[in-house]
Amino acid sequence: MTTRATHIEVIEDMSASCFINALTRLIAIRGPVKILWSDRGTNFIGAASLLKANVIHVEDPLFKEHLVRQGIVWRFNSPHSSHMGGIWERPIGIARRILESMLTNRTFKQLTHEVLCTFMYEVAAVMNSRPLVAVESDAQDPLVLSPSILLTQKQGEPLEHTSNLSLKEMYTSQWKQVQILSDIFWKQWRSRYLDTLQPRRKWKTEQPDPQINDLVLIKDANVARGNWPVGVITKLFPSKDKKVRKCEVRVVNSKGESSSYTRPIADFVMLFSENDA
Repeated sequence: MTTRATHIEVIEDMSASCFINALTRLIAIRGPVKILWSDRGTNFIGAASLLKANVIHVEDPLFKEHLVRQGIVWRFNSPHSSHMGGIWERPIGIARRILESMLTNRTFKQLTHEVLCTFMYEVAAVMNSRPLVAVESDAQDPLVLSPSILLTQKQGEPLEHTSNLSLKEMYTSQWKQVQILSDIFWKQWRSRYLDTLQPRRKWKTEQPDPQINDLVLIKDANVARGNWPVGVITKLFPSKDKKVRKCEVRVVNSKGESSSYTRPIADFVMLFSENDA
């Protein structure tokens, strides 16, 4: 809830026992849990009973405070209202639709347990690399927080992955299979996630033009997996009607090397604008 991070575990079936094992792995990796939120899945209800966890079915502040002091609190949505978990259902829903479209493909059906587990970790890494909020708008060192930075306390570009692998190479080795699946997920996830950042609605009110020193995310289809290029606008190109439809953006990579690109504003997602300061 705080970091907006995603953790994915592979389980053998939807039983309460398998879920408890998955929860145990989560706590072993991420640390103690104070509050769990979920819909009223049958395996969740069964697990809460087996664990003898305190369960909140009502929104009672005093009751909630008492249970929090006791340890783990499990909060269930009301029946038939999974939409109330929008804060966590939205990103996982996007990922689930992508995975369903991929794994129902006959080409990708025969996955070993090792490949599936590794692929799901890559999926979580892609989801946690997404930008959350701009911290600095310095053109020399623009910084945008991501769930991954908050989880690992580390900053920098992800490891370089082998690219240009064809589907023909998918079954030559398991690691290539994982990389090909991860690249397919990355391209679909990036496209769908950017659509949520920049919804296209019919314009009815005049929008302010971008300004120099605004921090933007560049929509580049050819970037490596897990890489979200961020730049600072350094030059504006007004049209005859004085509207800005094209800008020059300066991007600095992890090695401190800078490059400038001229792009239409449709290729930008605004992260920090001086108009909002």
